[in-house]
This record gives sequence, C-alpha cells and structure tokens, in this order.
Amino acid sequence: MPLKYIMRLLFLFAFLILLDFYTFKGIRLLTVNLNSTMQLIIHYGFWLITFTIIGCILLISINFSDFRTTGFYSKVFLLIGVIILFTVPKLVFITFHLADDIVHVIRLVIAKLYPASGSLNNAATISRAKFLTQVGIITAAIPFTSILYGMIKGKFNYKVRKFSLAFNNLPENFNGLKILQISDFHIGSFTGNRDEIEHIVELINEQECDLLFFTGDLVNNFADEVDEFKDILIKLEAKIGKYSILGNHDYGDYVPWNSKEERTVNLNKLINIQKEIGFNMLLNENHTLKINGAEISIIGVENWGLPPFPQHGDLNKAMNGSGEKPFKILLSHDPSHWDAEVLGKTDIDLTLSGHTHGMQFGVEIGNFKWSPVKLRYPRWADLYTEKKQHLYVNRGIGYIAFPGRVGIMPEITVFELFSKLQG
Repeated sequence: MPLKYIMRLLFLFAFLILLDFYTFKGIRLLTVNLNSTMQLIIHYGFWLITFTIIGCILLISINFSDFRTTGFYSKVFLLIGVIILFTVPKLVFITFHLADDIVHVIRLVIAKLYPASGSLNNAATISRAKFLTQVGIITAAIPFTSILYGMIKGKFNYKVRKFSLAFNNLPENFNGLKILQISDFHIGSFTGNRDEIEHIVELINEQECDLLFFTGDLVNNFADEVDEFKDILIKLEAKIGKYSILGNHDYGDYVPWNSKEERTVNLNKLINIQKEIGFNMLLNENHTLKINGAEISIIGVENWGLPPFPQHGDLNKAMNGSGEKPFKILLSHDPSHWDAEVLGKTDIDLTLSGHTHGMQFGVEIGNFKWSPVKLRYPRWADLYTEKKQHLYVNRGIGYIAFPGRVGIMPEITVFELFSKLQG
C-alpha cells in the first residue's frame, strides 16, 4: 500500500479514536447512576463499535485489490454509511459536552484570578454538565435517526416530479410532448438488489413518456456493473425514442487500469451496453426529431465539468448541423456546463443535467431547499430559467459513496412541453 494511503488511514484512525475518547467522557457522565452491569454493557458496547469499524476499514484496505469484484463497492459504501451514521451524531453530542467544558475552564480561570469571588459549586457544576450532556444525546439522536432512515428507506423513496414548460418557438406538432429524465443511476450500488431496479423501471414506464433521456453516470466505474440488470433495463419504454449521454463516472477515471487500452475497452463496452438497452448514445452529436414534417434537435455532449472533472464534451461539434432547427434540447451531465458554454452563448432552449445528486443530503420543505452541495454548484437541483433558456438539474435516481439519502430524494422527472403563440 502506498505511503500516502497509509498516512491517510492513520489520520482517519486517530480522528475516530480521539473523537470517541471525548464522546466516551460524556457517556460515562450519563451512565454514572446506572448499576455496574449496565455500565459495563454500555461502555464495552461503545468501544466494540469503534474497533469493529476500524477493523473493517483495515480489512477493506488490505483487500482493496479486489475492487473490481462484483459487490465490492457495495461493501465499501455500507462501511462509509456506518462511519457517517455514528460519527455525525458524536460530533453533535460532543458540541454540548464541549460547551460545558469551556464554561468550566472559564470558571476555573476566574476562580484562580479572583479567589475572593467565591469557590466553585461542584454540585451545580456536575448538574449542569449532566444536563448539557443529556441535551446533547437527545439532539444527537436526530441525525442518527435521519441517517439510518436515509440508508434503509430514503435511498429508495423515489419521487416523480412533473413540470409543464411553454415555449414560443416549439413547433405546434410537438405540443404536449412528454419527456422523462433520469440521471446518475450508479447501478453498481444496487448490486444484488434487482427488485429496486425493477421498481424504478415500472415507475418510469407508468409515466408513458414520448422521449426518455438519461443524462449520465450509468455506472460507478465498470461496464460489468450493468450485467446483472441489463435484462431489466431493456424493458424501459418510450413512445418515440430513448437517448443517453456519458457522465464523469462512466469513463472509469476513478480506478487504476493496467493500461489505457483496458480503460478504452471498458468505455466501449458501456456504450455498447446502452445501445443494447435501446438508447441512442449522443457522443458530441445531435439527432433531428421529426413529427409530421416539423423538426426539433436533440443534442448530447460527453461529460464537460469544471476541474477536476474531465472535459470530453465538445458543444460546437455536438451542435453541428442543428442551427436551423427552431427548438433545441441539450443533454449535458454537469450543470456547470450551462453557465460556462450554453447560457447566453447558444440558442439552446432546454438543458437537462444531473451530476450533483443534491449531495444526497439536505432539506426540502415546500419551496425551500438547501444542500451543502450548493457551495460547489449554485445550480444544484430543480429548474433554473434565464433569458428564456431553461436548465433542469435532476437529483439522480441512484447513490454513490454514502448508501442513503437524507432529505434529498431520488428523482424521476417528467416534462410536458407546450407551444404558445408569439405576442
């Protein structure tokens, strides 16, 4: 194992152990009035969880050469989920415990500097410390419950979002066109869970769409991830056609390859699989869609993202020959591409993106939505409209790394397009 990875592991272990030592200080205070048997159960149970997690991290690190084995990433993601499940509540818990310690230190300093001010009341100090620690454990239960729910149910709580969009320049023959968008399948995360893929396909087919657009990241890294589900995905239905593009994960850039040729073989296999499923792959190209003589253009670019993400996309090449079409739809995986090359620089009417997943964590209440991912992507979910151009950022149907969704649910998006007269 390279030295830099060993150093990262040591840093992670040091963080987890130091966090748990301080958390345990609060746990001991909470259990001080319990009988010795219960204290032992809670104390040993606390450290058993800690060292089990550390042991699992070591085991996976030692066996990382098996990263191409089917299901390996599911195990890694589960471990990541367990680490987050216990670490986030601990951080919340120690915030209250730390607040009490800070107050206690300040009181000690004041008592040392000004002895005449009176001695500390130990009973009151213990009572306050226990109260704050109790508040901390109760408060910590909120993220623990939310994360646990997100790992068990939230990641499968699919939402069908519906939008009606009107355009002056949409040919009347396309009035009422129903488009369905899905994005970021990360299908390797579903290994061994065919029932969920079948459910997703059923939900999609129930919408009876005219066009089905998939906006990238079918896999986590390897084309082989699709093999288990190809017979299910081939059942995806669209009355007119199905189109797809590549996302950053589809290129296999996040795993080591024995050679560039091996990586290319993997990418080509993934492209061929999508064609077998029935998708028209748009690799920096466009397709003209005709209905009763009227035409619109469907444009697809390969992944284009801000560094460190790859920029395989070539919008000029993709738009070649589409100039005379009155209405244009662009499929581009990364929403940052819209601001960089589309908005105000082209006559593309509707851009469909994904990529952000809404970070799989955030808050959505009514019209209010927030996620930490907006610090990196100002346009991270939902519909954005400027200068009569529209961008929609899909929250993704799958998940990666953290095996759950908290507040930001997986999404199937349905658009009905309408033409409206000028004036």
